[in-house]
Amino acid sequence: MTFTRFTDLSGPAVTGLSPDTVAVLPVGAIEQHGPHLPVATDYFMAEAVAEGAARAAGADREITLLPGLAYAKSDEHAWSAGTLWLSASTLFAVLDDIGRSLAAGPVRRLAFLNAHGGNSALLSVALRELRVKYGLFTFLLHASLPADQGGTSPAGELGLGVHGGLKETSAMLHLHPDLVDMSQARRSVPEHLTAYEHIGFGKRVSFGWTSDDFRTGTGVIGDPTEATAELGRKFVESAVADAAAALRECARFSPAP
Repeated sequence: MTFTRFTDLSGPAVTGLSPDTVAVLPVGAIEQHGPHLPVATDYFMAEAVAEGAARAAGADREITLLPGLAYAKSDEHAWSAGTLWLSASTLFAVLDDIGRSLAAGPVRRLAFLNAHGGNSALLSVALRELRVKYGLFTFLLHASLPADQGGTSPAGELGLGVHGGLKETSAMLHLHPDLVDMSQARRSVPEHLTAYEHIGFGKRVSFGWTSDDFRTGTGVIGDPTEATAELGRKFVESAVADAAAALRECARFSPAP
């Protein structure tokens, strides 16, 4: 069993890949993350978790790591300089083209490793589209499922930590501490949302939002002030282990009995 980088393979080597090889596509974003984090935070996370998981799963499965997508669906941050985003139709077309291209070879399993919550709904739609059009087995993994999509948020963030808060800041302190300016970190939790019983992150009624709707003044939705590199190490290692376990299942999964 092997881990390979798709970009390192020759054409004949790609032809020799097994149909059960899982091609892993990291999907991130380039967008504002407040004054304390780099705009490539989600891209760095997608790449780090995808590579770590692919290497770990490659010990007993056939895994190939595709070059990641840095630009994605980030229109909720379009108000801010530094956000470079694709429309939903453009990103969907890119995913379709990648699926079509991959299906021209032997590989029949494609896993998206997503690190930006704004991509999730579109990626979920793409799963079935690529299954129907090209016969690929398709999967969606998350570096961390955000609180507005059923994931958890630290207690101090009141279930509202979805962007630039404790988890992302800690992860970046672990992965790229030179790019983090903790002197600029500010608590920016929209606590007024807790007054709504039915509408909110993780509640029965979701809502469309942009990151400046909350009027936090920073573009952050969360509390990065208690972030540490040690918390980030634990978070990233846990994300890698979970994703590696999922990739092992992706390599043998079949919806049929």
